[in-house]
Amino acid sequence: MIRKLDLPDGGGEGLGDARLSAPSALRNRDLIAAELVRLAPARGRALEIASGTGEHVVVFAEACPGLTWQPTEPDALRRASIAAWTAAAGLSNILPPLPLDAARPGWAAAHGPADLVVLVNLLHLISGPEAETLLTEVAASLAPSGIFALYGPFLRDGEATSDGDAAFHASLRAQDSTIGYKDVIDTCATLVRAGLRHVETVAMPANNLLLVFERAA
Repeated sequence: MIRKLDLPDGGGEGLGDARLSAPSALRNRDLIAAELVRLAPARGRALEIASGTGEHVVVFAEACPGLTWQPTEPDALRRASIAAWTAAAGLSNILPPLPLDAARPGWAAAHGPADLVVLVNLLHLISGPEAETLLTEVAASLAPSGIFALYGPFLRDGEATSDGDAAFHASLRAQDSTIGYKDVIDTCATLVRAGLRHVETVAMPANNLLLVFERAA
């Protein structure tokens, strides 16, 4: 799943230690955390897929202290960053990051059951088949009544919703023709086929969406 792409955030800016920082994470993490406070179970186990720099999970864990958070990330440098952010935050409800390529099949049994799964800004960076595998595995990893919160940019009826989104989608496709924005209808259909129920779609800033799904009790 790891691709070397030219992205606005790049690989994350170093802070002089193992911590990396991504501007997009700083922009959206508090907004997503506010929704998770409303949606997440009060207690249980939370699994974050593709945790990146670790700037999301420290805010999520502080906002939802009754959950034990398991960050995951395939890239070793980013796992080091996650561990460094966790240490700096001084939070006891974040476990050490695990290496996980969630676009490969078969991981759900080892990483579930989870009461909450969170995925931020990944689907547009992987191929359609990889996205379908990831979403199917997420559904299988959820505990009964578990919640899946999926954040990112999406096509609506096959179209980007702004010139900026269209340009970013085109840039991704130019670098790798298999990746790019996924259509929200197709994404929801994949999750429903995997056995989840669509709870709601939350409109977020900068044309992003938060898709919320639930596994049956």
